[in-house]
Amino acid sequence: MISRTDAEALDRRDPLAHLREQFLLPDGLIYLDGNSLGALPKAVPGRIQQVVRHEWGQGLIRSWNEARWMELPQRVGAKIAPLIGAAADEVIVTDSTSVNLFKLLAAALALQQRQGRRVILSERSNFPTDLYMAEGARAFLASRPELRYAPADRLVENMTAEVAVLTLTHVDFRTGYRHDLESLTAAAHRNGILTLWDLSHSTGILPIELNRIGADLAVGCGYKYLNGGPGAPAFLYVRRDLQDKLRQPLAGWMGHRDPFAFDPAYAPSGGIARMLCGTPTVLSIVALDAALDLWRDIDLAEVRAKSVALAGLFISAIEAEGLAEIALASPRDPERRGSQVCFRHPDAYAVVQALIAAGVIGDFRTPDIMRFGLAPLYLRYVDVFEAARRLVDILRERRWDRAEFRRRRAVT
Repeated sequence: MISRTDAEALDRRDPLAHLREQFLLPDGLIYLDGNSLGALPKAVPGRIQQVVRHEWGQGLIRSWNEARWMELPQRVGAKIAPLIGAAADEVIVTDSTSVNLFKLLAAALALQQRQGRRVILSERSNFPTDLYMAEGARAFLASRPELRYAPADRLVENMTAEVAVLTLTHVDFRTGYRHDLESLTAAAHRNGILTLWDLSHSTGILPIELNRIGADLAVGCGYKYLNGGPGAPAFLYVRRDLQDKLRQPLAGWMGHRDPFAFDPAYAPSGGIARMLCGTPTVLSIVALDAALDLWRDIDLAEVRAKSVALAGLFISAIEAEGLAEIALASPRDPERRGSQVCFRHPDAYAVVQALIAAGVIGDFRTPDIMRFGLAPLYLRYVDVFEAARRLVDILRERRWDRAEFRRRRAVT
């Protein structure tokens, strides 16, 4: 079993160790929830202050031109593009993940219905908001598409001639299970199906190569591993050759080919800009913009290697104690796992609350999942070792079995 000394030695050899200094982290706290909300990069507060005091405070309306606010969706999208293996003109930052998914899903269905395809294929364990958006499309689109579910291991056999779109979350939010993006995209294409991937739990943590594999459409959020802040705007990707074929349903003025012509008739912009809708949310986009500057010199292969090593350390340190009441919920094979480690426990919520009280922040997902996100840019090996030790102590001593730890709060 690894010791604390071993963990400290790993930290000394870590090629990403210097990045921790780029984040504002509370002293004495071990943060294992970067898969829900990333930590605050030190560059963000100063950037927001500069925008508020100078660009807004002094520039006022002029800053739409002089500070290039109007270009933010494209400029920030271009920073995300290398992280998902896309070209700069294939990614744009706008709206929320849910809204973007609805836009792309509706646009893809409209395109595919010309071929008589009207089925959305997904799985019941997909992220709920993605399924809600699919249900919304089914209820409101005139074509009345069908939403069909298949288990993860039977998706390919359900890719039949009437399926228009396959929509999946790349990394499962509950367990960290990772779909094989490449093989499922290839299978979908063999059957004439468009793919729509939710990359919220994989962007910034896994090497993703959308262009190489020919992926069609994707969405993702900015507030998890990209560290863009609470409610940071989302991004969407549309493969270049599809962009002018899609007409999104939310035809807002920012997606018009000439917004300031104020033409009463809608004419979509060319390229990825047609996926815009309303006015850019400047303050939130600049926070994400500043956070993304961290990625200029980061090798995603190194990020992934550290993620796998952190997870292996955490799993082995906990399982070595032989605690019968918990069980690994995440895939044991790193190739089938994102960057979170999840354990099941009958009283998972109370255990997580006790762990937070002990200075280790993870989170809970119903019904019995303790979820720990491993963000390699700021997490150390010694943090993971210490978190495992504290979790084991809480379980052995049943320190979770208290009324205050069972009391549910609004956000779990």
